[in-house]
Amino acid sequence: MAMKLKLDIDPDIDPDIVAMMAAEVAAGERAVTAAMREAGSGLKSAWRLQITGAGLGTRLANSIRSQNFPRSGESLEAAALVWSKAPVIVGAHDTGPLIRSKDGFWLAIPLPAAGKSLRGRRITPGEWERRRGLRLRFVYRRTGPSLLVAEGRLNTKGQAVVSRSKTGRGKVTAPIFLLVPQVKLPKRLDLARDANRALDSVPGLIVANWVDGRIV
Repeated sequence: MAMKLKLDIDPDIDPDIVAMMAAEVAAGERAVTAAMREAGSGLKSAWRLQITGAGLGTRLANSIRSQNFPRSGESLEAAALVWSKAPVIVGAHDTGPLIRSKDGFWLAIPLPAAGKSLRGRRITPGEWERRRGLRLRFVYRRTGPSLLVAEGRLNTKGQAVVSRSKTGRGKVTAPIFLLVPQVKLPKRLDLARDANRALDSVPGLIVANWVDGRIV
């Protein structure tokens, strides 16, 4: 970014040009530093608002952090860094990637009868079998995604559990996982949009802070 300094010198006053230039540079340092702090803070807030607005929760939104450079003092080369402490998750919602199984087989999508894993993570078939004490059975379907099902009963939460009935009363074949070769994650964020807006705002912020910060 190119900057021009203009000095109006009155020869009758015999100004101290060195002092004037030093004061102007100091004003510039204050202006650039303040502008980058405002732009960085604004971008952090915009990204957090966009994440919560997409229904991704405040926890993920609070993963957005910012840092100003220099950490203290003022500089004409001041900068602001805005990032996420959960870049993989945020990045996935920002790009909408195509997700495939690491092993080249199926992605197991848990259905309501699967319940939730510990700590709110998505439960896996192996973990589900260990926790529930039931075996999953593969069901191939020609016209739709295949399934992993289990023989048991549904509890009050609609989750499949071991049936204790000796007569088989209430026993059902419950679909636990949907098997798909790949899944397209919907794009729910547009972080570049806010980043570009923050970048475009910097020149105006510098000018505003430079004018406001000068001592006439």
